[in-house]
This record gives sequence, C-alpha cells and structure tokens, in this order.
Amino acid sequence: MEEDKEGIDAVLTAHGEFPNSWRTQVTINIQLKATIKPPVDDGHCLSYFIQGIRRYDVLRRDHREPIRLLVVLFLPAEHADWVSCTEEQLVLKRCAYWVSLRNGPPSENESGQTVKLPKNQRLTPDNLKLLVERLAVAKDIPSYRSP
Repeated sequence: MEEDKEGIDAVLTAHGEFPNSWRTQVTINIQLKATIKPPVDDGHCLSYFIQGIRRYDVLRRDHREPIRLLVVLFLPAEHADWVSCTEEQLVLKRCAYWVSLRNGPPSENESGQTVKLPKNQRLTPDNLKLLVERLAVAKDIPSYRSP
C-alpha cells in the first residue's frame, strides 16, 4: 500500500457546514503509534522517541493538505490493562496525544528523533472538533513547535 510508505495509518474526514468557512470537508492523515514506555513529562509536554529517521522526515515535510498528524497512545505497562470490554462499554486505558511535526527541525542522528507532544493536545472529540474548525476556517495548518 503506497500510503503506508508515507506514514498514513488512518484518515479522518469531517463533513459539514463549518462556521465562517466555504469548506464542507476537512481531511487529516494520521500516523499512529503506541507505547508502554512511560513518557518524560515536563509539565507541558510528553516525550516520544520515533524509531528511524525516515518516518520522522516524512512527517516533518511541509505538507499542505491533507495535513499529517502523529498520534501517540501511551498504554499501561501490563497488556491485560490496555482494554476492557463489556456489552455496555469498551474502555481503552490511558491517553493519546496528537502533534503536527510539519516543519520540525532535522534530526542530528540516524536512529530516530525525540518529539514533544503538548499535553493540551489530547486526542479527544472536543480537541478534534477545534482542530477541524481551525483548518476549515483559517487553513491554519499547525507546525511543530519545539519546546
């Protein structure tokens, strides 16, 4: 699959009438990662090491549309604690965060790159809605801001 070479694991498309915009559709390409390694938390951001510089370089290109996001799910250490499922609910433990690596700095090594995921960019319905509205109205494509 060609998209896999480009680091796309999921595509989110929002359709609708966006306030103050002529657009009726916004698409976001997503690279998904999951880890049980506890992140370094500086109070504002969580650190994640991307293995392999090629993946980082693909994600940091100046893509216009659709934008690309890295989404990292931080899971509990124990496999049995990741998910619980009943007829009433499906619960995925811990939290996922998103970041745009667009225009990120070049890496200084070949093994990979540590990136910072802002803690206020949790992957939630409300945060996704705000991002989609931002993209629809202002075409404000987020760039990586190294803390």
